Amino acid sequence: MFELSNARDIEDFIRGATLLGTGGGGDPKEGLKLLLDSLNQGNKLRVISLEELDEEDVVVSPYYVGTIAPTAKTRKPVKISDPTKVAFKTMEEVLGKEVSAVIACEIGGLNTAIPFYIGSKMELPVIDGDLLGRSAPELHQCSCHIAGFPMYPSVMVSETGNLIVIRKYSDIDDYEALARYVSVLAGRFVAVVDTPLTKSQLKKVIVPSTISLSLKVGRMIRESREKGSNPVEAAAEALNGWIVFEGVVRSFKWKDEGGFLIGEVEVKGSGRWSGRSLKSWIKNEHIFVWLDDDPIVMPPDIFALLKPDGEPVTNSELKEGMKVYGIAAKAPEIWRTPKGLELFGPRHFGFNYDYIPVEELVSRL
Repeated sequence: MFELSNARDIEDFIRGATLLGTGGGGDPKEGLKLLLDSLNQGNKLRVISLEELDEEDVVVSPYYVGTIAPTAKTRKPVKISDPTKVAFKTMEEVLGKEVSAVIACEIGGLNTAIPFYIGSKMELPVIDGDLLGRSAPELHQCSCHIAGFPMYPSVMVSETGNLIVIRKYSDIDDYEALARYVSVLAGRFVAVVDTPLTKSQLKKVIVPSTISLSLKVGRMIRESREKGSNPVEAAAEALNGWIVFEGVVRSFKWKDEGGFLIGEVEVKGSGRWSGRSLKSWIKNEHIFVWLDDDPIVMPPDIFALLKPDGEPVTNSELKEGMKVYGIAAKAPEIWRTPKGLELFGPRHFGFNYDYIPVEELVSRL
């Protein structure tokens, strides 16, 4: 077990989680505020390994579907001030037993901070790992599906007063649509608590040590800056990845489509990439990336944009004229399996490509 026990730890963790958020994963400023507030309230931000659980323990995943951005507004008056806490307590009523720990559904600057925040309020630890290994746009990208474990029972609660218990869904497409629909009805987000798993089940689906990895990545970027070395290189090294581009954002076009941020960013190359162009197709996160019209990163592999100081850039921050670096890294192995690629490969998102691992694409540079 270890703790995020001070502001520097929290800042490093949020920085690393934002990088693994691949442009999505929620607003890291909100995530940082949540965890600093929790720490200042005297709560413990505890992290345990899977091995520290007892066999009969149950772990759940709390998260948001939608956005909590300040610019987003609820469609009706707020009736539930803390919908996540209500969802969490309702899940315990459904299960008929107390929850022993929480696990992040994905890694991102806000979406991993949420289970930390909830866990600290409930005096529960967070498991060192998650169910994805990065951020992704859909509920399809949960590792429980690879092992055939359902995400139900599920509890969804909106600020506007909807409290929905889903005992069973017909398929993950319907479940995705239900969660998105409730978030759209609310105008901002719906709080979800789902995927109750035992220790033995978690062993089959967890992407391990991603909380530790996020902390390591954020720390390496910060220490690189403090030493006057290259923080972008430090970020790539921390992920065992590669710097695949440098340039200036030429254009960023996006729209809200069914609760998703759908868009495309184009970066004009500079430095060793002068005269070249990089393009990324976005569905909340960076999904498919081309260099001069040739694929350079395919889903489920990881791509992120960083500022020159190594700070990761979320897609909501992208602006024309922004100087950025692109880094790429391998996806967790569980997503490179046939079932993983069915849920998170190029064809899942409508691209007529067979998956090629990023290490092979990068070797062609």
